[in-house]
Amino acid sequence: MRKDKSLNKKTIALLFFLIAAPVIIYFLMPSDESRIRKLFREGTTAIEKEDLDAVMARVSFNYSDGNGLTYISIRELMKSIFQRMDHIKAEYEDLRINVGKDKTATADMDVRIVATIGTDTGYILGDISNPVHLKFTLETERTKWLVMKTEGLQLVD
Repeated sequence: MRKDKSLNKKTIALLFFLIAAPVIIYFLMPSDESRIRKLFREGTTAIEKEDLDAVMARVSFNYSDGNGLTYISIRELMKSIFQRMDHIKAEYEDLRINVGKDKTATADMDVRIVATIGTDTGYILGDISNPVHLKFTLETERTKWLVMKTEGLQLVD
C-alpha cells in the first residue's frame, strides 16, 4: 500500500509540474508587444550613443522601403549621420503596436530628433509642435523582432 501512495504522490507532482510549467513560462515570457517596445527603447538609446552596431542589430537583413533603402544603405547612412552629428537626442511618443498572426507587426509613433552639427543645434526630424509620424513594419526571427520597413520618412538629398 505504501508503494501506491508514493506512486500517487509522484504522479500528482509530475502532473502538477506538467500543468504548472507552461503556465509559469507563459506569464514569465515577455509578450511580443513588450519585446517590440524594448526594441524601440534600446534602438533609441543606441542612436543617442551613436552605436552603429547596436542600431543595425535591430534592422532586418531583409529591410527594404519606399525610399529604396536596404540594410546596407541604412548602415552607410547611419555611419555618415554619426560622423556629421553630435549630441543626438531622439524621442518618440504615441507608440501603437499591432502584432499580426503571420510573424509580422506594425508600430506607429510620432518622432522628434535633435542633433548638433558643428555649432548649430536643432531639430533634424520633426519639431516641438509637429513630430514626424513614422510607421514601422517588423518581422520576427525566433523571439527577436527586427525592423524591415519604414514609412513616413522623407529623405533630403
